[in-house]
Amino acid sequence: MQVEKFHYDNRIVKWFAYATILWGVVGMLAGLLAAVQLYLPGANFNLAPTTFGRVRPVHTNAVIFAFVGNGIFMGVYYSLQRLCKARMFSDLLGKIHFWGWQLIIVAAAVTLLAGYTTGKEYAELEWPVDIAITLIWVVFGINMFGTILKRRESHLYVAIWFYIATWVTVALLHIVNSFEIPVSFMKSYSWYAGVQDALVQWWYGHNAVAFFLTTPYLGLMYYFLPKAANRPVYSYRLSIIHFWALIFIYIWAGPHHLLYTALPDWAQSLGVVFSVMLIAPSWGGMLNGLFTLRGAWDKVREEPVLKFLVVAITCYGMATFEGPLLSLKNVNAISHFTDWTIAHVHVGALGWNGFLTFGVLYWLIPRIFNTPLYSRKLANTHFWVGTLGIILYAVPLYWAGFTQSMMWKSFTEEGQLKFQFLETVTHILPMYITRSLGGLLFLAGTLVMCYNLFKTVKAGKLVADEPAEAAPLPKVIEVHGKEHWHRWIERRPIQLLVFSLIAVAIGGVLEMVPTFLVKNNIPTIASVQPYTALELQGRDIYIREGCYTCHSQMIRPFRDEVARYGEYSKAGEFVYDHPFQWGSKRTGPDLARLGNKYPDSWHYNHMMDPRIMSPGSIMPNYPWLLDDAIDTASTPAKIRAMQKLGVPYAAGYDQQANADLRVQAEAITQRLKKDKIITSSNAEIIALIAYLQRLGTDIKPATETQETAQQ
Repeated sequence: MQVEKFHYDNRIVKWFAYATILWGVVGMLAGLLAAVQLYLPGANFNLAPTTFGRVRPVHTNAVIFAFVGNGIFMGVYYSLQRLCKARMFSDLLGKIHFWGWQLIIVAAAVTLLAGYTTGKEYAELEWPVDIAITLIWVVFGINMFGTILKRRESHLYVAIWFYIATWVTVALLHIVNSFEIPVSFMKSYSWYAGVQDALVQWWYGHNAVAFFLTTPYLGLMYYFLPKAANRPVYSYRLSIIHFWALIFIYIWAGPHHLLYTALPDWAQSLGVVFSVMLIAPSWGGMLNGLFTLRGAWDKVREEPVLKFLVVAITCYGMATFEGPLLSLKNVNAISHFTDWTIAHVHVGALGWNGFLTFGVLYWLIPRIFNTPLYSRKLANTHFWVGTLGIILYAVPLYWAGFTQSMMWKSFTEEGQLKFQFLETVTHILPMYITRSLGGLLFLAGTLVMCYNLFKTVKAGKLVADEPAEAAPLPKVIEVHGKEHWHRWIERRPIQLLVFSLIAVAIGGVLEMVPTFLVKNNIPTIASVQPYTALELQGRDIYIREGCYTCHSQMIRPFRDEVARYGEYSKAGEFVYDHPFQWGSKRTGPDLARLGNKYPDSWHYNHMMDPRIMSPGSIMPNYPWLLDDAIDTASTPAKIRAMQKLGVPYAAGYDQQANADLRVQAEAITQRLKKDKIITSSNAEIIALIAYLQRLGTDIKPATETQETAQQ
């Protein structure tokens, strides 16, 4: 049989490995800063780019797309070549992919810190960056599929199934959720509004976890775990069930992020049902991984790589059990908007993604540099320090989450709310401090790894072009005897891609089409009117400062929430919200009924220094809002964009909008003057006050005016 000689490209693997390490440290540092800011307001530094509302999206994007993203590409570029017995399709495309992705990460960090954000969680990047992501993702796809098509191995190994499903589903999620109408070079509005935007966003948000943080890492698990253990995967049949059940069921579960909200009940129920069903395929994958180690547990005790992989898979199992648990309505009533969710997310992020990435790095770097790992002792130290960091991070937040929920829901014997919201914040500050110590330990372990891998690299030399040989793939593949039915599709990567797309598209289509096409699913409210020009500018400032990261605008139909905030939220209230602002975490109180609750002067002083009005508050100061001018030049374009989205402003209103803006701004300025606050009517704080005073007033009784609310 003819044997062909070729070379694996380890240079591209090295680049992505270095990027993974670099951005991992950067993302963790940003997360540590954000954690400290939650109990030490001074750590916001009174600067716009360093406030929690801007740092937090930088942290999430850096960890998800920079650290985990580069980790995915590192593992895929290494394993795919060896599974296909072929060099990557194009070295040039690999370089474009690498440098393009790093430029996207830098652009994301710069724009988010500068306040350019769409206000959609995990999809905050503005439209030019979204387009760049799409283009680079296509480059990655061409390189990946080109490699698969020129492979010398007939069957596609299970890891490749997960890589294919990841690529096609992430493309679908990103494109659908990123439909937006540009207003300017770095400003856009979501194409969707209110309930529809919420459904699309959490269809994307949940499945970004599924298909960016889970399925590609399952592919890495299926490759690197058997390699590290030197044992075959436990069950081929279980891997088939795991793959198809997971990608079909996962896509339906997004609505469980919106339980007890204004989302239609049928959509919420679908999210619950499919979330519970997710336990089976998720645990099937976990058990397939752990059972692969049967008979190799002595090796686990000795080998640091396997320790990281075992804890990673265990954390995957814990997180994928807890996710369906949190989707149960009775549990979600306790957990939602609390730190329980944050703890849950970080068990997956730190344990599953973090530890599996570390395990792959410890296994891969010595091999591509042809040298032993510098220090197994340091690797073990990293393992134990990192594990302790996960525990110290997660446990206090579980405690904080339960505490928050119980305090929010507590009533006195007389039937009054027992605690003011601020009391529920200050009570859990010790848990926040402990959480930051856990994060510091996790980061310290990562720095130990950096030193260990640096010394390993120095001791070796990169095998940039690793020699390999294999027989070419025959043009006609002969099948002898009875073949398993799944073998047919494993030889056909394009069909596998198409079937994967169909499997993931079914759930999204069946959930979203009724919500978009059946008008009765989103009933309107006659009294709900579009935002004024000044309120629209104020809303954009609210989004720019990341206020949605700490405040919700969604009152659920619970006794304590109605007693604390007012009438529960209705779907029709949000028909002009591009994007929606329901939030996912209440570090501060809900704002859905904030309008007219406090005088304008209260909001002015509160934004200047929250502790003036709320002693003990952990909210940052926003002094620049008192001085910076409203960008009135953008008002006409914003009005025109909203008109294109169906907001019923009168024809030609874009030319009148700034005149109306000045009239409303002057009225607020005069009210502030009565309270001895002198400010320009063109200051951003005026626009923000207008927006905050508008919230919830559309459905309040007409007799409740600002004057009576202030008395």
